[in-house]
Amino acid sequence: MASPALRPEYVREQVHEHDFGVVKKPLTAWERVYGNTLVRKAFILVVLAAIWQVYATHLDNQLIFPTFTDTIRSFLSRFASGELAVKSWTSIKVLLQGYSIGLVLALVITMLAMATRIGNDLLETLTAMFNPLPAIALLPVALIWFGLGNGSIIFVLVHAVMWPIALATHSGFLGVSNTLRMVGRNYGLTGFAYVRRILIPAAFPSILSGLKIGWAFAWRTLIAAELVFGTTSGSGGLGWFIYENKNVLDIPAVFAGLFTVILIGLLVENLIFRTIASRTVRRWGMHS
Repeated sequence: MASPALRPEYVREQVHEHDFGVVKKPLTAWERVYGNTLVRKAFILVVLAAIWQVYATHLDNQLIFPTFTDTIRSFLSRFASGELAVKSWTSIKVLLQGYSIGLVLALVITMLAMATRIGNDLLETLTAMFNPLPAIALLPVALIWFGLGNGSIIFVLVHAVMWPIALATHSGFLGVSNTLRMVGRNYGLTGFAYVRRILIPAAFPSILSGLKIGWAFAWRTLIAAELVFGTTSGSGGLGWFIYENKNVLDIPAVFAGLFTVILIGLLVENLIFRTIASRTVRRWGMHS
């Protein structure tokens, strides 16, 4: 027996995947280049350097604004002589000490705030008091307490680092969902194990933001503090290098010191923090 003919409204044409745009066209060379974040950022830096060069050439006054090429020439010569490398390492060593101490204190006070109500009140009170206080404003007090030397600088660095990291970490902990909290409790996690295995991974995007802010605050506070110490003790890192060359009117060297400060900041941001983000929050599927 022959099969009945299909009614026209039930006849469907075969649909191919390319009809829905599933088959992707290969990217053009421009699309591949434009899709690279490093290339786009490098292009921005080249444009800024070109603007710097054109404006400085037009101004034609080395004592006010040296050209980009003169700055790079001074940077390379001072780095080849080892002077800039030594000054940079001196600053970085002090920064790491202050940053590490501030980070530990921030985590301690944040965990205390999550554990008890009095700890939470203590954190909120202290951050309201000290977070708006510029770290460099404490330098005169630090000089009285710790004298001339790295102790005073480390003290102001701890102040610069501690409060933004504590605030960001506390905010991230409070934002952890109740579902994750209950999972941790159901597994019997308490104390530091609960914080390490539940709160820190869930709040890590906020913690990472606090680490970045703390780093930026500490780096600029360090340079400013070294500028002050350069007027009193005649020693220091990059801040002293900038101050010393300003006194002898070697303005290209001053800009070379500023260029080094910026370069270290770019390297830390794009090599350290970006690597941490790619291996944690982005791998975990979190927004960074």
